[in-house]
Amino acid sequence: MSDKKELLGQKDISITIERLSQQLIENHSNFHDTIFIGIQPRGTFLNRRILDNLLTKNTGIFIQSGNIDISFYRDDLRRRDQPVVPAIMDIDFSVEGKKIVLIDDVLYTGRSVRSAIDALMTFGRPKSVELLTLINRRFSRHLPIQPNYVGKTIDVLDSEKVIVEWQEAVGRDRVLIVNKENG
Repeated sequence: MSDKKELLGQKDISITIERLSQQLIENHSNFHDTIFIGIQPRGTFLNRRILDNLLTKNTGIFIQSGNIDISFYRDDLRRRDQPVVPAIMDIDFSVEGKKIVLIDDVLYTGRSVRSAIDALMTFGRPKSVELLTLINRRFSRHLPIQPNYVGKTIDVLDSEKVIVEWQEAVGRDRVLIVNKENG
């Protein structure tokens, strides 16, 4: 295998976001009690894309949304060599009794999602929490966490890393599989 392999291109990502948006409409209809929460840093881009897609289709709806920083909720916080620099959270509302859709780019071990759930609880007790991921790395879970909405499920080696590049961050949309030693 070469050092980088493109798994999804820009068109594939657009089609996947369209499909995920349709699934959300089917399960949440008017989004009255639903809040979207992007897991920082990379889940924020997918959160914004899903929101934009839904609002384009349904101009009369309002969907509450925010992004959550998990820096101080990670289980490897004290094991890091570099100090943690938290991102700014833009959640200025309670999640009490709401249906939450956590959004992230790649589900790998499940540890980031667990951290996001811990962080989320500081904003209230939600009615339910669902998970939406662009990429589901199926056989690498450390925790019993599974997504409700999946863009693409893949099986990759532990020596490989999945990287999602977003237009907003690097100038193009694509999903890559990269050998960890070279990535």
